[in-house]
Amino acid sequence: MELKGERLLPADQASAWSALTDVELLKACIPGCEGITALDGNRYEIAMTAAIGPVKARFKGTLEMADIEAPDRYTLKFDGSGGAAGFARGQARVDLMRVTARETNLTYVANAQVGGKLAQVGSRLIDAAAGATADKFFEAFSAQLAARVAAQSEAAGGAPTQVGAPVQASFGLWDLFKAFIKRLFGGKR
Repeated sequence: MELKGERLLPADQASAWSALTDVELLKACIPGCEGITALDGNRYEIAMTAAIGPVKARFKGTLEMADIEAPDRYTLKFDGSGGAAGFARGQARVDLMRVTARETNLTYVANAQVGGKLAQVGSRLIDAAAGATADKFFEAFSAQLAARVAAQSEAAGGAPTQVGAPVQASFGLWDLFKAFIKRLFGGKR
């Protein structure tokens, strides 16, 4: 399975990088995340609950940041097991590029393999669930990042920055439906 996307983040590149490497912030934004614990270096143990179609399970695994080129890019490698539900492993390449002094473009390409009951669910359902999870993550991440930037601006004595999600990060019920249909029918809509 391959999942790729692009998001406009409401922060300068250094702030976006800082947020993308902040374990507590990521924990708050990852849907179903129960915990992220540092192991050594850039390796973490992660526990989360995920549901894909009729399969719902608690996954435990590792997450590692590799190929780090701060503040431009890194690769996240993940390996998790959900017991009888199956496993998921793969990696995601994350790239940041400055757009303006207050905006950064994030692109990602994730490749994953799933096995067990998860693999029996079907690739379209898995792709739709992965896309919806990514959308939920980026909606929460953009909101947290905008709030962090506004708080830093106020603490530095600057004028308060308007806190709000950028246009690409807004996500409503209609957008969820469109994303589901797009992924279900191969993205040709």
